[in-house]
Amino acid sequence: MSHPSSSAGINANTTVDEHDDEQQPAIVSATPVGPPKLRPYQVALINDLYCELNEGYKRVAIIAGTGAGKTIISGQICAHAEEAGKRLMFLVHLDVLVGQTYEKMKAFGLQCGFIKAGWEENRDAPIQIASIQTMAKRRWWQKWPADVVFYDEGHITLFSQVGKKVMTKTHSNAVHLVMTATPLRLGKEQLGDYLETLVSSPVPRVLQDMGYLSTMKYYSMPRDSMANLEEVKTARGDYDEKDLKNACDRTELVEKIVEEWFRIGRNKRTIAFCVDIEHANHVAEQFRKAGITADTVDGNTSIKDRKKLYHALKTGELMVLTSCNVISIGFDEPSVEVGLMLRPTKSSAMHFQQLGRVMRISPQTGKTHGIILDQAGNLQRLGFPEDVEDYSLPTRQKSSGGGGVPPTKPCPACGRIVLSFVVKCPDCAHQWISERAVNTEDMVEIYSNDQARQIRDVPTLVELYHGHRRRAFKQGRGPGWADRTFMDQCGREPNPSWCYGSLAGTRPTWDDQIAIKDYLFEHARGANIGEWVIQEFEKEVGAGSWFRLAEYLKRVEG
Repeated sequence: MSHPSSSAGINANTTVDEHDDEQQPAIVSATPVGPPKLRPYQVALINDLYCELNEGYKRVAIIAGTGAGKTIISGQICAHAEEAGKRLMFLVHLDVLVGQTYEKMKAFGLQCGFIKAGWEENRDAPIQIASIQTMAKRRWWQKWPADVVFYDEGHITLFSQVGKKVMTKTHSNAVHLVMTATPLRLGKEQLGDYLETLVSSPVPRVLQDMGYLSTMKYYSMPRDSMANLEEVKTARGDYDEKDLKNACDRTELVEKIVEEWFRIGRNKRTIAFCVDIEHANHVAEQFRKAGITADTVDGNTSIKDRKKLYHALKTGELMVLTSCNVISIGFDEPSVEVGLMLRPTKSSAMHFQQLGRVMRISPQTGKTHGIILDQAGNLQRLGFPEDVEDYSLPTRQKSSGGGGVPPTKPCPACGRIVLSFVVKCPDCAHQWISERAVNTEDMVEIYSNDQARQIRDVPTLVELYHGHRRRAFKQGRGPGWADRTFMDQCGREPNPSWCYGSLAGTRPTWDDQIAIKDYLFEHARGANIGEWVIQEFEKEVGAGSWFRLAEYLKRVEG
């Protein structure tokens, strides 16, 4: 599909506005003043796409992270296709996306037909907006002569039964363009198993540097202060929703996230990602009890009511909007400043889509940065957008199912590594306690690797280093492991003086000091074990502390 007047794919009439900060409104005017304008990197991406097509590729992934402007990129590609006399079928997976896609097409002045229950058919229209649910119930589209098939949210639509049929059977000779913000998906099958090549927007960190995405602040609880996921089973590659509800929809956790919001995100427009509808209702109810306007949107909320809720959030009439599997996709309100991550997931796709809802810029409302309060542990499990270095096409062989390596834990009795949901060790029969109290400590700020490498403030670096040392201590790893992980995150070696007070504070009890001593002996290596232990102990507890501990032990043992 080359553009009629340019092999590169962008014609001379395409204009670029580098200051177009808010390109994808939730509701596009029915009488647009003209096609939206492209940013320079969007022009470059479309150029790259047409170069790949002119090279002979027919199955191409278009990777554009949330906030990069998938709406405007896909609209421009559809406009070029129509201008070139091509017929294009545009696949979506949610009913709400049919209307949003149609508004997008109208903004570019395009004529559309629909393969969607309740929408008027026009089989002569050059662009067909198709719901994969309706396609499964109709057949005429199978012979509709599409030259181009565009898969919106391609990590979902392509892998549906209908999507696979379109690519491999009914329209196998067409050009297939698969757009996604998140190339890695749950499940064994991956984009690279079906597609030949990719083009992409810049990674989030670069878009932040360009001023097109908001900078972020991240806050999280210690892992042992979050929902207990040890007994949460896996279903279809992600945490089982029923088990998640038992772990996450707990009064103490709901009350704590509201408390943390008042401390960190008060009076900022907020969205919350919850486990299920009841969980979302509980969170909204707790905010209302605290005097904050809050409401819930779910899959049963009508499109009309959704628009009202989104508008209320935009105007500030509504301060908190909670949801379950609704505002991860198809929601676009740039003024939102705070995201509450309350649903643990193994899905990189879901994780980065949720983060992206808070990363859009909104200078008109005075938004200076986005804030994530992560009660689910997703940031530490799946990573930060600033640390994405490049995009690639994962394949079945190279992926691990969309969420990284399956979480594991060591058996405390025999040391065997087992999957995190196992409750009885297959070797020694050790059983994990099924219930534990939820420790609702205050959230602390956490950093992506890219953010950490820019920190010059020594007290902040010391705090980060202490976190690495405490994690090593709790996990039974040596101090050298903490140094290496700190180096990986911050790109610099820790100063030895930063060790002081990391494990038990600056006034450790005698029991604390004995535990530190035993920990160091356990991890000591080499010929001068005693000398190394003393040196490491005094870096942690202070000069002369080893002698004082020895005197104390003499008195106790004597």
